[in-house]
Amino acid sequence: MALAKKPVTGMKDITPAEMQIREYVMDQIKETYRGFGFSQIETPCVEHIENLTSKQGGDNEKLIFKILKRGDKLNLETAGCENDLTDSGLRYDLTLPLSRYYANNAASLPKPFKALQMGSVWRADKPQRGRFRQFVQCDIDILGDATSLAEIELILATTTALGKICPDNGFTVRINDREILRGMALYCGFREESMDQVFIILDKMDKIGFEGVEKELLEAGHHKESVDRYLDMLKNVTKDAAGVRALGEMRGVAKDADGVRRLGGQLADVLPAQVSENLAHIMDTVNEVAEADLGLEFDPTLVRGMSYYTGTIFEVSMEGFGGSVAGGGRYDKMIGKFTGTPTPATGFSIGFERIVMLLMEKGFKVPGTKEKKVYLLDKKLSSDKILAVMKKAGEERAAGQSVNIVYAKKNKKFQKEQLEKEGYSIIEEVYNDSEL
Repeated sequence: MALAKKPVTGMKDITPAEMQIREYVMDQIKETYRGFGFSQIETPCVEHIENLTSKQGGDNEKLIFKILKRGDKLNLETAGCENDLTDSGLRYDLTLPLSRYYANNAASLPKPFKALQMGSVWRADKPQRGRFRQFVQCDIDILGDATSLAEIELILATTTALGKICPDNGFTVRINDREILRGMALYCGFREESMDQVFIILDKMDKIGFEGVEKELLEAGHHKESVDRYLDMLKNVTKDAAGVRALGEMRGVAKDADGVRRLGGQLADVLPAQVSENLAHIMDTVNEVAEADLGLEFDPTLVRGMSYYTGTIFEVSMEGFGGSVAGGGRYDKMIGKFTGTPTPATGFSIGFERIVMLLMEKGFKVPGTKEKKVYLLDKKLSSDKILAVMKKAGEERAAGQSVNIVYAKKNKKFQKEQLEKEGYSIIEEVYNDSEL
């Protein structure tokens, strides 16, 4: 059987040109996050299967690349189901491994602990534009802080990084709270046990719109009165901090489209006032102190697919890309699954591959890149001349220049074109009579 030259479906080889951009983006992210006090750690790419399938990862648990048991532990004859054959898998995100890491090392870590992670994750998803089966995530998390300072710091750090990397692309932070989602659904008459189903359908809003959400909710058997009331609320709540505060401040029924406070006040009986006030405080603070030029909107339709989120959730959309380029939220219960003790935790992840893709499509050039030089050697070059070239190249490298040495090919024109594509702006041909 012939060997396959193409990479596995959903994965890709990375060219030198793209690698240069990837390294630049990584460096910008690291520099920014370290400036906010985050410390970099690294966890294994392979995780225990019982951790990966703990019903915290939402649909991602259906996309795990599972790893077979090894040696004597792998017994096909006695295996009754798939779980008998696997004991580990490739991580589908960086949050779950971080939670295990913190549970294992909490005693030696500062409190709160501000973690920075950058690494590959794997999901057996359907490949599409900006979506791969192997991709890099860039995460920051604050563990051990139950206050809104954690959310504020994460949003500020992430938007600062995005503003540095993509200064010409406008972006918007959309924010919500899982408790607000629940409160709105309860007020509209949805049963507590149906919440997950309602939110799964709501999460499709950006793809199928209000009409699509209405259709799916009705097809799922929910009462039309509840569906109509729910969609009316979603359409009429304003996207600013005042609209968020109104959700928990006022009582009574509102029917007019411009009365967001009256409309939002309908939730006062099912939503603690501090929830909406906390979210509004986050929005006010970020708007006041953010370095990046950003939009910040309350989005009552924002769900986030991960089931481990417990409070504030956020996503970033950017000009030039239809989906989100960053997302995260509060997950106060995950670490407690390991330790038995609830630990407040909040995280934000940049969609690294999507950012790189946008830069590549724009023809982005890494700023401050030094000129690259190549010596093109004649094949008849003497040993003394080769030695002289190598000495000269050594001196130039010591001075900080990137210098390559290659032999000239028969089709020198094509060779030069390829070298120029690789970023070599200085091409010096060397013959025995050349002066260096």
